[in-house]
Amino acid sequence: MGIISWLIVGAIAGWLAGQVMGGRGFGILGNIVVGIVGSIIGGFLASTFLGLDVGGFNIVSLLVAFIGAVIGLGILRLIPGKQPFER
Repeated sequence: MGIISWLIVGAIAGWLAGQVMGGRGFGILGNIVVGIVGSIIGGFLASTFLGLDVGGFNIVSLLVAFIGAVIGLGILRLIPGKQPFER
């Protein structure tokens, strides 16, 4: 999948992950940034280790990006202190 598609999917996944994770948040922009990073990492890992076809704008790509974004948000919330995108 092209980088533009991953940015769009990541933005959607980041927003969804922020909604699902609730609690203290990083704001919509912070969640989107974490979602984009999580989607890129999640897409790479899913295609490399699981052999999933994460090409294109489809439900599998969105699910992989969403899981990556949730994991990314969870890891950031484990770090003590003020976060860069925390509101």
